[in-house]
Formats: sequence, structure tokens, C-alpha cells
Amino acid sequence: MRQYRWQILALLVAGGIFAVAIGFRLLRQPDPVPEVTATSSATNAETTSLPEATPLPVDTPQPDASTGNSNQVIQPMTNVRASENTFVEALVGHVQRLNPLLAIGNSAEEDITSLIFEGLVKINDFGEPSPVLAKDWTVSGTGLDYVFELRDDVLWQDGLPFTADDVIFTASLLASEQFPGVPQLSAFWRTVETEKLNDYLVRFRLTQPLASFTDALTIGILPKHVLDGIQPADLLNHPFNLAPIGTGPYQLANLRSENGEQIDAVDLVAAPNYMARNGVPIYHITHFRFALFDSFDAAQSALASGLVDGLADQNMSERAQLTNLPEVEAYTAIAPEVGMLIFNWDEPDDARFFSEQRVRWALQLSLNRESAINMALSNQVIIANSPILPTSWAYLQGIAWSGMDIGRAQSYIQNISLVREPGPVSEGESENTEETSSSEGESENDSGTIYSFTILVPQDDALVAIATSYAGQWQVLNLNVTVEAVEETVFQQRLDAGDFDAAIVEYPLSADPDTYAYWHIGQAPDGLNYGAVADDRISELLERARRDPMGPNRLPLYQSFQRLFVERAIAIPLYYPLFTYAVRDNISGVQLSFISQPSDRFRTLADWQIN
Repeated sequence: MRQYRWQILALLVAGGIFAVAIGFRLLRQPDPVPEVTATSSATNAETTSLPEATPLPVDTPQPDASTGNSNQVIQPMTNVRASENTFVEALVGHVQRLNPLLAIGNSAEEDITSLIFEGLVKINDFGEPSPVLAKDWTVSGTGLDYVFELRDDVLWQDGLPFTADDVIFTASLLASEQFPGVPQLSAFWRTVETEKLNDYLVRFRLTQPLASFTDALTIGILPKHVLDGIQPADLLNHPFNLAPIGTGPYQLANLRSENGEQIDAVDLVAAPNYMARNGVPIYHITHFRFALFDSFDAAQSALASGLVDGLADQNMSERAQLTNLPEVEAYTAIAPEVGMLIFNWDEPDDARFFSEQRVRWALQLSLNRESAINMALSNQVIIANSPILPTSWAYLQGIAWSGMDIGRAQSYIQNISLVREPGPVSEGESENTEETSSSEGESENDSGTIYSFTILVPQDDALVAIATSYAGQWQVLNLNVTVEAVEETVFQQRLDAGDFDAAIVEYPLSADPDTYAYWHIGQAPDGLNYGAVADDRISELLERARRDPMGPNRLPLYQSFQRLFVERAIAIPLYYPLFTYAVRDNISGVQLSFISQPSDRFRTLADWQIN
């Protein structure tokens, strides 16, 4: 199963609107792991045994920009936990940089930097933006100007005050043509004008209204006083990346290595300046270690044996390995992703099929979605009925798809020749539209097959099984349906090129319900509307909803969008994957609510206790 693509800003500005990338992991090739100078205290780097940390220093290591040497913070692995209040989290992957601007696409770096750095806002338990470094904000009536009042009681981990200068500096790095991170992220920030109004007041001016803009402000802010004067292109290899200074609840204590060739653990300690901030709860866990593993199996083995305290899955197939471990509690939430069966509407004029609404009705009415999903992905997903997350404030409660009705499905598909060239779908048209009779010939060929097409899927046993089941079910409509499974990169290339008939696609979703990128007519053929969906009313609703910054105004627009999505069978929602976080049962206070990215599992970290 494909890994989650968590980082979606869903910031698309066309004709003035850039598409901010989703699936950053596919777009960004991993950089070489930087060489680490350290004394090796272990000879077998492949073992799942986890040496424990020595007592951690409280002082934050300082980068030495003059020499470019960050290796002074590297320590060898040792065999003693820092304290009884040390929590050890297993991560799968490698750490190269602890910089939130460069961490996108590296899940291990995203998790670690989420505890060291803070954004202006964060996503709360209900999927809504709430202030962090910001105290409050206002939005102009045009939806173009966002004015943020900043907290004036925040100190960096080196003791200097956080101000608007840090926000302006971070935005300038992101907007630079030389920014070394994700290009689409930088392209978006070049459409935003950022202005300092005073030391604790910042204005962002957009080129187009974008209600989901606050999602972009969850990215961590960097300290200007540490990095001032740096050329943006030099950020990639700056010593700061291995000696970070943030404003978050934990600060770097040590980087540790077993063999001197890669970082094997990152030790954090509770940040005194954060804990002294007004209104901040007391954190019971004072030391936090991230232990890095090359594989999920190795990390899972360490959790099962008690060498680590926590481990999150990275995809659906890993969930089963976390749910039945002794002395381990598995917490579950809905992941920000939806599996969809999409159709390619971009067909030759003389062969309209999927773009015909009656065909999509027939396909939907003859399909038992749940049985195949439950068999292939048992306990890994929940059934989806909407393109929006069910945990979102915009989700239409009670939305449901019509039950199976083979007779009606056959009626729709058999009369398709009578509506080969339909006009645009009208707003009032519904599934109950009466068919007209005609003496024209049926569209079946001599074998009785009405149409042949292929379902494209990535090489994944569960998705192949689901597609195969659906292909078999559609035989009742005299359709000849085959399944083609291809390697992941080929699958993505085929989607981008529109080279498919139907496909099972897993779409990343964000905290904001904006799905303009996937279903708006303007996002094909060069965007993420892979199937070239062309429904004017759907596009209108999505465009209006993303331009209005007021949630109460957006809610009825998204509810209408979901109703029409179902009524017109734009695509067929299949499932929402479940996110699982497994923790040793001596840890209390863990809770999962709205998950917009994996690091949201740390949202209640202040309540965690080691018993």
C-alpha cells in the first residue's frame, strides 16, 4: 500500500493560482545521508536492540556557522535512559535535517521537528486552525488580507524573543527562487505578500481569496537571529539543520550514532522557555528520544520487546502488526486520505461512456462496494461515502449511496445508445430522470458485450482484489472489465497522463475540506483532476467554497457539493484508511482525535505519563 502523503496545503491558484504539491514524497528524491562523525559504541547496526541514552544536557547546542561544522552535537549511543520520564518513539527512516521548511516528505523529520518548532497556527481536535505563535487573526471582507497578531511572551530556545521579524524572514526563505525545498511550496509563497506592521503584527496579502490559507501557516517558523544573512540556497547544508533552535515544547539535546555513518537516535529534552510560557500545561515527560529504524519490522520488534514505547503505522498494511501486541495499547483514528474509484471522462466524442451520467449510475447501482473492501482491507479502513473526511466540520452527516439495484442499473446501461451525446448536466437533473424509448440499435457488439474497459491499480494485493471483485460484479451489465496492476511510479505516470479507463486512487486530504484540486474542471489535464471530471455545478461550488473565508458560509456549499457528488456519481468513494498508533500500556494520557498529519498524535503529549 502506498505511504500517506500527509502534507497538503491544498493551495491552488490558477490563472494566478499554483498547485501546491501533494504527495511530496513522490516528488522529492532523498538526499544523501550526511556523514556523521562519532565514536561507534556498537558493531551491529542491523540489530533491533536499542541502546538507551545517557543523561541529556539542558543547554541547546549552537550551530557553528563560521566553520560549517555541526558534528559537535553528535554523541555515541549509550546504554542508560536519561531519566524515568524518558519516552522512546520508534521511527522508520533516516534523519538528514531538523528543519521544518525542508522536512516535508520525510516523515521522520516531520515528526521530530513538530516538537521543536511551532507554526503560527495548528490544527485542533476538530480539524480547525487554532492559534499557537499567533494570538489571533482577522480576515478582510475580500478574503485577500490576513492580519495576524503574534504572542509577545514567546522566547526562542536560546532565550531571545520571537517577533514578526522571524515570520517575515521565514516567509522570505520560502518565497525565494533559490529555496532548496519543495518547489511547489516556494511557488505558492511567491504569490503571498508578507508585511510587518509592527513587532507583533503581520499581514499576509493573497493574489486570490483562499479559505484554506491558514493551513499554510502550520509550517514551523525559523529564528532570524540565527540564520540572518544566509543565502536561501545555502539552507540545505547549513549547520542549523543539525543544531536547530525553535520555540516548541522540546529542544534538541543530542544526536546519536552507532557507526558514525548515520543518525540512529535524536534526543530531546523539555524546553524551559516553552514551559515558562503563560498558559502552557506541565509536561510530565521531560525527555523524548526518537529511535530510527531501517524497516517497520525492526521497529515493530523493538516495540513488542519493550525497547521502545511508541510506534505509528505508515500505511494500512502495517496496522495489523500493531493491533494485537501484548502489553501494547493501539489507538486508532481516521487518516487524512480517501480511496476512490475514478473514471476517465476525457473520451473521444464518438465513444462517450464514463462522462455519461447514466453509465456512472449503472456502475454504482450494480456494485457492492463494502463486501470487497471488507474482505481485502478488514479492520484497516472504514467505508467512505463522501470525498470529504468524516471528521471534517464540513462533512455532510447522513450522506449515503444508493443500495444495489441491478434492474435499474441494467436499464441505464442498455439505453446508453439513446444518450450518446448528452448536453451539460443540469443542476436539477437527478437519478430519477426518465429514459425515453427509441428504435435505435443497441450499443452491444455481436458477443453481447456493451463496453470493455480496464481498472488501473498500483501493485498492491488488497487493491487488486478490490478491483477484481468489481470487474466481476460488472459482468451483470454485459461489461468486459479487466484489471491492470502496475508499479507505483508507472501508476502515477499513467494518472498524470490520463492514460487509464478507471483507476483506484488514494487521495490525500487536509484539515481544510477544500478538494478543488481533485474535482474542479480547471485542474485537468495538467492538475490532479486525473479523470478530467467536467461538471460545471461541482466546479462552481468548489470555487465558491474556497474563496469564502467564513466557515458558516462555506458549510452549505460543501454540503451541496457532497450531495451532487453522490447524486451524479462523479466518482465512487471506497474507504478511509485508519491511522494506528501503538503505545506500551504503561503510558497513560494518549488520545487521538482529528489527524491531519502523523505528528498530530503528539497533540495531547502534555497529558502523557509513564506509569
